[in-house]
Amino acid sequence: MLYQTDFNREGDVNFSPLRKNWLDTIGGETIEVLKADESIFMRQSMSTPCLNVIVDAVGAYITDKNGKKYLDFHGNSIHQVGYKNSAVIAAVKKQFDELPFIPRRYTANIAIDAAQALNDKTTSKDYKVLFTPSGSAAVGIALKMTRKITGRHKVISMWESFHGAGLDAISVGGESVFRKDMGALMPGGIRAIPYNAYRNLIHSSCPETVAAFCLDYIEYIIKNEGAIGAILLEPIRATDIHIPPRSYFTRLREICDENDILLIFDEIPTAFGRSGMFYVHQNFGVEPDILVLGKGIGGGIVPQAAVLVKSKYDCAQDISLGHYTHEKPAAGCAAICATIKYIDEHKLLENCRNQAAFALQYSENLYNKYQCIGDFRIKGLLMSFELVTDRVSKGKNDKLAEAILYYCLEHGLSFKLSAGNCITWHPPLIVTTEQLTFAFQLLEEAIKNNC
Repeated sequence: MLYQTDFNREGDVNFSPLRKNWLDTIGGETIEVLKADESIFMRQSMSTPCLNVIVDAVGAYITDKNGKKYLDFHGNSIHQVGYKNSAVIAAVKKQFDELPFIPRRYTANIAIDAAQALNDKTTSKDYKVLFTPSGSAAVGIALKMTRKITGRHKVISMWESFHGAGLDAISVGGESVFRKDMGALMPGGIRAIPYNAYRNLIHSSCPETVAAFCLDYIEYIIKNEGAIGAILLEPIRATDIHIPPRSYFTRLREICDENDILLIFDEIPTAFGRSGMFYVHQNFGVEPDILVLGKGIGGGIVPQAAVLVKSKYDCAQDISLGHYTHEKPAAGCAAICATIKYIDEHKLLENCRNQAAFALQYSENLYNKYQCIGDFRIKGLLMSFELVTDRVSKGKNDKLAEAILYYCLEHGLSFKLSAGNCITWHPPLIVTTEQLTFAFQLLEEAIKNNC
């Protein structure tokens, strides 16, 4: 069944009148492909039915079956260096020709080079590395390392957080759409109030006050629960983009050190430059004990993830942590090396910061003009625009958000909706001022036509 009503979601609505209208406009042949897709793939929330059928993806653009191009500010958070990046493709092709696969119990220079490249981008350059085939699997390794290092199984994570779809990952993740009907999960997961939830609750204009309250609550959990092994969180939440102040992380690091608790940062969708720094936590002057990476590290070509663990915790030689078939993935490692080299040589971190300054100025102008924008949050090229019924109650304006999404799609801009009412943009690091100008002008046009 292609159309039905289902409004319980974290992001975009798969079944709604606006989605039906959108599908009706994109052509019979496309609809036939979408029906074929639905007939062979397992249905799941937020993925079925698909939004469209694409035939190409280059740079910051995707092209659909009808030949229409869309500036893609979603990209599943993997296109930091752009789709079909020629340097990454060349490196992967070369690796396929030279050494396509590294069997377990063996190594190769490309694997060592990739691990070293990830370590060299850290502040301390004091991490050991494991590769995994997915971000969710990397989170699983981080949880196993926590138990091995501390001997404790309890993990504090945040309500509404997302750390992957595996059963271990959803045990420490907070999105109901992934946990619904799953029954008993891995024991030890404890939820804390995330910075963004309390900020929204009190509408405080003082980030320091909000941070202090949230950290007080984390300390309360630690003192009353006991046996906490780790605190796991996204330094910047990737979906609706919430950015705690530097003081939040300074004290959080102190809390972990004082209580012998590991600090795990999940930067799967946000690392590799999208925050304006290579790793997100480098914006806040702290380092985690365990860093989880994924998505964009494969250059938008190869599915790839990694776990970085402080060298002093390299203590698992008597157990198998992952032992994956692609434990040292030749093609993935080539993609990692090529992606880092491309970011450096093309000064993409500098471009990210420059474009972020432009976006911040443009966003302030829109915020001052339109009361339906309740807030906007920008760090590097992580951007979110929160749509509200009014700025006093800050009621979610989901209908407006969905109307703006389809208006923008109709006119050539693709992005994700988060939390129902947040327009979330993750432009690639190669984005230009002209492309951002197009996106902002279209956003304003969509607000004028629907607000």
